[in-house]
Amino acid sequence: MSRPLIAILRGVTTPEATDIAAALIDAGIDRIEVPLNSPTPFDSIRAMVDAFGDRALIGAGTVLTVADVENVKAAGGKLIVSPNADADVIAATKAHGMQSFPGVLTPTEMFAAIKAGADGLKIFPAFKLGLDGFKAVKAVLPKDVPVFAVGGVGAADFKAWLDAGAAGFGMGSSLYAPGFTADEVSKRATAMVAAYDEATS
Repeated sequence: MSRPLIAILRGVTTPEATDIAAALIDAGIDRIEVPLNSPTPFDSIRAMVDAFGDRALIGAGTVLTVADVENVKAAGGKLIVSPNADADVIAATKAHGMQSFPGVLTPTEMFAAIKAGADGLKIFPAFKLGLDGFKAVKAVLPKDVPVFAVGGVGAADFKAWLDAGAAGFGMGSSLYAPGFTADEVSKRATAMVAAYDEATS
């Protein structure tokens, strides 16, 4: 069962990338992004795609340029996540057949991203918009556009955000931070999946 949880592996290194990815996938998290301000991110993406591309949706975060999109495509990535909504990045992502999840915070950014062809939206930073703000914008967004909450939203918040209409979550340092072992990531991912399952039961 795939859950709408995206693991954000900021700072992951290429030698550990496949072990970390294996820990996440085995725990039930099969959407993984490597932020491009990590060490050798394209090599890490390529290593994870080679090992698990048939079992997980793997790609990049902090994607800011069309050139970045092309490099992620060349590494085999299929997911493009950005902190902002850049129409050129979205268009390039879709032209390469990849999934586009740009970062947005205001209604203007949300509708501009949808118009540009985004597959879904990443509310970032979600804690700044808050639940009340999210409920207000969700009421006017197209029902078929999935919205993920990222930034300051933890496992304890899952149920409230899901009840408000969130489709899923991006999880960063609560799952992985530089120095975490694959075993530690496994334990954190297992707890995160359990929290999500409880919130949706």
